[in-house]
Amino acid sequence: MGAWIGTTSPVDEGMPEFKQCLRDLRDGHFPEALTHSRRALGLAPRNPFYLSYTGLLAALAEKRFDRAEVLCREAIGVRSNHAQLYLNLAEVYRQEGRTTDAISALEQGLSSVGQDFRLRRALEKIGLRRSPVFPFLGRHHAINRLLGRWRHKFSGPPRLIPRPLLD
Repeated sequence: MGAWIGTTSPVDEGMPEFKQCLRDLRDGHFPEALTHSRRALGLAPRNPFYLSYTGLLAALAEKRFDRAEVLCREAIGVRSNHAQLYLNLAEVYRQEGRTTDAISALEQGLSSVGQDFRLRRALEKIGLRRSPVFPFLGRHHAINRLLGRWRHKFSGPPRLIPRPLLD
C-alpha cells in the first residue's frame, strides 16, 4: 500500500495526512486511517489516491460499501492507469462478499494497466481454484487433496480464462 508514495505524483497539501493514513492502515488502525484520509481528501478533493483510500477505509472501518464503491470508482475515473486503484476497489468488493465483482475489477485493471504483478497476485489469492478431482468426496477429503497435489505438480497452477469484460 505504501508503494505509491515513491512515484512521480506531485506532492500536495494533503500528503502528510495521507502518509499518516497509510501508516495507520498498515498497522490496522482503520478508523484513525480513515480520519487522516478524509483530511487529505479535503485538502485535495480530486486526488485519485485519496479518493480510493478513503473508499477502501470507509469499507474497512465503517462497512459503508456503497459509498466506498462510489469513491473507488471515481478514483479510477480520474486515473485509470494505476493498479492500486483497482486493488482498492477489489478489496471493497471482497469485504462486502462480492467475489465475482472483485475478480471483474482486477481483470479490468489488468486490461487498463497491463500485466501488473500485484493485480495477478490478487487474482490468484482471491481464488482461482480448480474443482476437486472427485467433487462428490469434498474438497478436504484425503484422496482429493493427494490427487489435487499431483494435478498441480504435473499441470501447473490454474490459469486465467480470458473472458470479455463488461463495461
